[in-house]
Amino acid sequence: MPGAVLVTGGFGLVGSATVARLAEIGRNVVVADLGTPGNRKAAEKLPSGVTVHWTDLTDAEQTGRLVAQVAPEVIIHLAAVIPPAIYKNRALARRVNVDATRTLVGIAEAQPTPPRFVQASSNAVFGARNPHRATGPVTADMPMRHSDLYSAHKAEAESIVRASSLEWVVLRLGGVLSVDPKAIPFNADVLYFESLLPTDGRMHSVDVRDVAWAFAAATTADVAREILLIAGDDSHKLLYGDITPALAAARGLKGGLAPGRKGNPKDDDAWFVTDWMDTTRAQEALSFQHYSWQDMIDEAARNAGPSKYVLPVIAPLIRAVLKRRGAYWKQPGQYADPWGAIKRKFGDPSPDS
Repeated sequence: MPGAVLVTGGFGLVGSATVARLAEIGRNVVVADLGTPGNRKAAEKLPSGVTVHWTDLTDAEQTGRLVAQVAPEVIIHLAAVIPPAIYKNRALARRVNVDATRTLVGIAEAQPTPPRFVQASSNAVFGARNPHRATGPVTADMPMRHSDLYSAHKAEAESIVRASSLEWVVLRLGGVLSVDPKAIPFNADVLYFESLLPTDGRMHSVDVRDVAWAFAAATTADVAREILLIAGDDSHKLLYGDITPALAAARGLKGGLAPGRKGNPKDDDAWFVTDWMDTTRAQEALSFQHYSWQDMIDEAARNAGPSKYVLPVIAPLIRAVLKRRGAYWKQPGQYADPWGAIKRKFGDPSPDS
């Protein structure tokens, strides 16, 4: 019988879906996450058989006790501070994203039977990508490039995992989305962040359930010491300017978002850290792509509930409010400036010096 799968950050967007998928296929799942009120409430709805250890992974003693007690066969390491929150608290982000990863890897290496270590990374490790000059989709063997704090942290964490003696697997994720209207809240920070992204920037989206399928498959697949790119099928190769309006329209908010700005085609650094990805090897090994972009839009519309009748009425008002709260309201210039917009709202996005 397969041993325990320890999922760090198991109450996050990807974590929740991954735990559900592992439970569905009959794995012994242990969740490690912070004991926040929200997480404790979510724990009441966990699938049968899933256990929780409230753990602060930045505390080496807690982490050591956790791993010794669970004795996992596999660790899926999802716990991380991501954009835009990462820019607000750089010190905490480093402790979680880099230092805690180093600690967890070291503890895992010291176990009598070291576990397989499945690391959640990101296509951000390829750095800013100018779609007007960058050719083709990114591939796993391309060099990593640091454009901001997030891409630097992900690259550093990857390097720690890949330099270890563990049987590791790295999954670099594209833009993870959900059809659940409660999964990704449209709060002020999220809406501002969406508004600062160049509308002609490329993003390779993926349904969170497909990401969960990939992580679950990676616990047993013959992919040891491989880097795999996890994103949806070709229908998910989109531009930023197409994504949020389509999801908003599916929920009833058609025409309710203010238009953003295109990126500067002559400035390779003035873009966000996403691009289209070559998922051929990942799909071959993990068989995880199940939901097309249109599948997601259709299901999001079905899940919208009463909002799809209310939002069309107030769409013009919402559009006017969001325009004034957008990243480029009364800002000079014609092109998007994502790093400048992030700095104005959240904090310095540059890598650690």
